[in-house]
Order: sequence, then structure tokens, then C-alpha cells
Amino acid sequence: MSVRSYTKIWIHLIWGTKNREKSLYDREFRKKASQHLAENSVDKKIYMKINYVNADHVHALIDLPTNKTLEDVARLLKGELSSWINTELALKFNWAVGYAAFSVSESKLDTVVKYIKNQEAHHKHISFKEEYEEFLRGYNIKDLNR
Repeated sequence: MSVRSYTKIWIHLIWGTKNREKSLYDREFRKKASQHLAENSVDKKIYMKINYVNADHVHALIDLPTNKTLEDVARLLKGELSSWINTELALKFNWAVGYAAFSVSESKLDTVVKYIKNQEAHHKHISFKEEYEEFLRGYNIKDLNR
């Protein structure tokens, strides 16, 4: 038997645009950005089950690789996607500093996948700010300044 490192650490990764601006308002462009994000994750050897690019934020469900930290993954995905957006749109686009990352149990994967797939309908009723605050409360994060 060979000794290897095995993990299965599902992470729901969320990050927003600078100042929560709805910079990515074109739906077709967001689809292209989502596809690019998925392709980039393959290039970076980050397994991404699903992602959704909204006008002002992104959701991605990843399996955290054994050889990368969460910080590495967030930096790689955010950095490359913002670079691609800047090139495609010929503008100065920025993400907000930071991200949110929440653990997801294997038994809840289908629920999270459905949640991410249904972002468009979901955000007809709730803003990104409200959604983000719900996540923080749901994961019992009380100190929002930490």
C-alpha cells in the first residue's frame, strides 16, 4: 500500500466585487466568466463542482486540494478571474478584499449545488449583502470585524 494524502474538504467559497458594485451586469458575459472560472480551476488543479458569477459576487463549490491552502485557492481564483475580466472588458475591475468560505458536509452537497444553480431566482428576493449576513449568522460568526 502506498502512502498518500487524501482529503475531502468541500468549501462553499463566496467573494464580491469592490464596493458591492454590480459591475458584471451582462448575463451573457457572466456565463462566459463562469465558464472561464471553471476552466481555470482545472488548470490550477482545483476541483470545482459548480460556480455562479452574479453581477456583484461569485459562489463556487470546491474540494480543497491537499497541496493548497484556502487562502491560496481564493487568491488564485479571484486573481486570475479579475485579470481575465479586465482583459475581456478593457476596464479596471476589482474584487473586494477577502472572501467567505464555509465548510459543506458531503450529505449537503446537493443542497448547496441547487442553491448555487438557483442564484438568479434567489437574488430577485434578497440582496448580496442580506445573503452574506445570513451566511455569517448561519455559521455563528458574530464578530464581523475579525
